[in-house]
Amino acid sequence: MLLGLHRGASATLHEQLEARLRELVRGGQLPAGMRLPSSRALATALGVSRGIVLEAYAQLVAEGYLTATQGAPTRVAATAAVERPPLPAGSLNDDRRARLAPDVPDLAAFPREAWMRSVRAALREAPVRALADADPRGVPELRNALMEYLVRARAAAPEPEHVLISSGFTQGFAVLSEVLAARGLEAIAVESPGWPRHRLIAERSGLQPVAIDVDAHGLRVDQLADSGCEAVVVTPAHQYPTGVVLGAERRAELLEWAEDGDGLIIEDDYDSELRYDRAGVGALQGLAPERVCHIGSVSKRMAPGLRLGWTLSPSWLTGPLTYEQAVSGSGAAVPAQLALADYIARGDLDRHLRRMRVRYAAARERLLAALAAALPGARVGGVAAGLFVPVALPAARAGAGARAGAGGLLGIGEPVGAGGIDLLLGFAGYSEAAIADAVAMLAARVHRCTD
Repeated sequence: MLLGLHRGASATLHEQLEARLRELVRGGQLPAGMRLPSSRALATALGVSRGIVLEAYAQLVAEGYLTATQGAPTRVAATAAVERPPLPAGSLNDDRRARLAPDVPDLAAFPREAWMRSVRAALREAPVRALADADPRGVPELRNALMEYLVRARAAAPEPEHVLISSGFTQGFAVLSEVLAARGLEAIAVESPGWPRHRLIAERSGLQPVAIDVDAHGLRVDQLADSGCEAVVVTPAHQYPTGVVLGAERRAELLEWAEDGDGLIIEDDYDSELRYDRAGVGALQGLAPERVCHIGSVSKRMAPGLRLGWTLSPSWLTGPLTYEQAVSGSGAAVPAQLALADYIARGDLDRHLRRMRVRYAAARERLLAALAAALPGARVGGVAAGLFVPVALPAARAGAGARAGAGGLLGIGEPVGAGGIDLLLGFAGYSEAAIADAVAMLAARVHRCTD
């Protein structure tokens, strides 16, 4: 048996012998039932003391890899072998992301140095008690920092005692959905077309999603009123995927629906600061804090991998949300919360967003120019904000069904196929050449479908 023991290694000889035998058994090179050399024979072959072999055999017997009985040879246990060695951990995320993916910010522009400064400051200055079990709502430092920021940047009306820190919109909305279902809610209105995850999260909590149409002015509040739903989830500042803004009249109608019918508006505030034609549209929560549950995150503002978000809760929901978040243990890591609090307090979030608005506006113009040149018949809309451009491709002369899948088949953008939109094309983090190449591929496919 070539076991490759090294006397100069950091591990002792019996530890090396254990590890090597364990590896051979798990990999199947020493099959179940195989007789191993006696301790004396193996010690002689390896040039080590018999005690080293006895110690290694005894440990592996205790772990279940080997069997040994008095007067019988040591053998490989019947259940110890594995057909193949374990595969290294991989990722469910495909590194070959779609060209012009519409849902990811420019990750290369992530402010690493500024963020690291805040991380170091947070860990250096945090009191010892901060690393104990935290308030399930989140650390006070971040809830206070968000109050100042959201009042100024979103015209919101947060109260720190009714702010909960989450690991992002998905977790915040999942906790809220569980609470609403526990309170007896059976159905929840969602935008159509809308973000598919709104439906999935609601369904997982036992809520029935009810589709409400979106037109050029946003959610159809008249349909909402007729639906019988007592809660609705909306993206009013930049509707996903149409890109429209909920009009002033509709906002008033929606708030009136909530006030008159004791309804709840769930405001998905995913990218509101990324607006390029004017100041961002103020949050609905600022107009009716007791009727709107506002959920935001840093996913589009900075990077989704930070796993940080917030919920501005109506006072009557804070208790149930806090309880649900506590028992599910689903809050964000304390060091990350403290780092974001420091990052906001330094003004770095404001500076980052100012830089990114300029960067994204330029990338958006490159995408629009490429579309105009390669696909002059395409219609775009909702381009004043966000990280994507909704595109209606030129209609085919016959069999228009092929056009909605054109981008999806090529791995370009995200197919929609609803609400008059065929594709969402992203522009964040893509060079001019990458944008031009992707649009050229898309145009070639569309032209083949329409010829």
